[in-house]
Formats: sequence, C-alpha cells, structure tokens
Amino acid sequence: MARKRRLTGEAALHAAYNRSDHAPLLDAWGVSLSDDILRLALTHRSFANENDNLPNNERLEFLGDAVLGLSVAEQLYVQFPDRTESEISKMRAAVVNMYALADVARELQIGSYILLGRGEMRTGGEDKDSILADTVEAILGAIYLEHGFATARETVLRIFGSRITSAPSVGLTMDWKTVLLQTLSEKKISSTPEYSTEETGPQHALTFETTLTVGPSLYSRGTGRNKKEAEHNAAKAMVSHLKSIHARTS
Repeated sequence: MARKRRLTGEAALHAAYNRSDHAPLLDAWGVSLSDDILRLALTHRSFANENDNLPNNERLEFLGDAVLGLSVAEQLYVQFPDRTESEISKMRAAVVNMYALADVARELQIGSYILLGRGEMRTGGEDKDSILADTVEAILGAIYLEHGFATARETVLRIFGSRITSAPSVGLTMDWKTVLLQTLSEKKISSTPEYSTEETGPQHALTFETTLTVGPSLYSRGTGRNKKEAEHNAAKAMVSHLKSIHARTS
C-alpha cells in the first residue's frame, strides 16, 4: 500500500485549523472573527516554517501588543489618578508581561488551538509561556483589524479587568526568582536556589532549559527562549511545587 503523502503548505494549514471547533474559543473572547484572520492569529512560526514558509501570527502579535499596552495604560491612568508615572508603569508591566498573558491564555484554554510545528508539539509548545502570550497578543491584533480599536479595547478591559484592578498589589509577583526567595524564607528553608542552564536545538532557534535545585531533594525545570526566561520559569515551577507540598501537609 502506498504511503499517504503528508500535506504541506496551505492544505496543511487548512486541515490543521479545521480539526478544531473554534466556537468555544471565540465565546471565551466574546467576539466574532473570520476564519481567515483567526487562522492567521493561531499560526505559530514553527508551523509556518514547516509548511512552505506560510504567513505566521507575528505581525498580528505586534499590533496586539500595541493595542493591549495602550488600553491597559489608559485604564490605569483613569482608575488610579493618584499614582505616579513610575507606579503606573510598573502596574502596567504587571498586567501585560509574558507570564500574566500566559495565565490569561490558560484561562481561555487557547493552547489546544495554536497551530504548532512538530518540534514545538513534541516539547509541549501549547503550554509554553512565550507561545501562549504571543498568541493572546495576536488574537487582540486580529480583533483590532476586524472590529477597530473600541471593540479591541473593550475586549482587553473585560478580560484583563480584574488584573488591572489588582495591579497595585501585584508588586514583584511577576519576578518569580524574587518570589521564590520570599517563599523559601517564609517556609524557613535556608538552602540557596541553584540554577543550571543548558542550550538545545539549532543555533538560530535555541531552547534554554534550566534545572533549579533547592537543597538535596527539591528540584524543578523551566524552558525559555533565553537563559533569563528559562530561570524565571524554573523558579515559578518551584514556587508552585512548594505550595503544593504545603497544601498536602497542612
């Protein structure tokens, strides 16, 4: 029997996109989008590169980043009139940083809809902070192009509203290495976190993997597009691990 030929290019794109029912995703966002622009917003460069260099979502991501930043900045300016420029700048960073966007993506269950290349699929790309965050921005860019700024801004405020309201109290919680040190202090663990990072993959698309150890028995791992991101994710995983241990023993 002849081996079935693997689809490539536009045929592969349409086949992969059509495997999912996108109605729940659009319901979660509270908007309508045409298939053409939603498909583009969900196309990660790894999928595009493996399929005849199709267009990917990075240009939409660029637009969405601008829409998100302005919408959040304006709301913070209005909602917290007594805060200084420095304070609202830090508050905005707490709302729109990669890790906060990735958490939003998980709440909206975006990961399973992203069109990824085989390599990214094998390494859990559907749950990588960077990919999730970029896709959130790409979808916002798509909303802006199809519906204009007013609808895009309304979408941002609806989805990020609680995070904007809590931004003044977030502080350094997006700095997971700092949070880890605070957590270890609270739990009276005196061991110093040790980070060890290795590079894998081709030079033009390196992946960094960090192994974090705390004492002889606690460890976690994190990956990222650079050493800082990998260490950050390893620290975040360790904080989550410590909290789960505390929950089981309390």
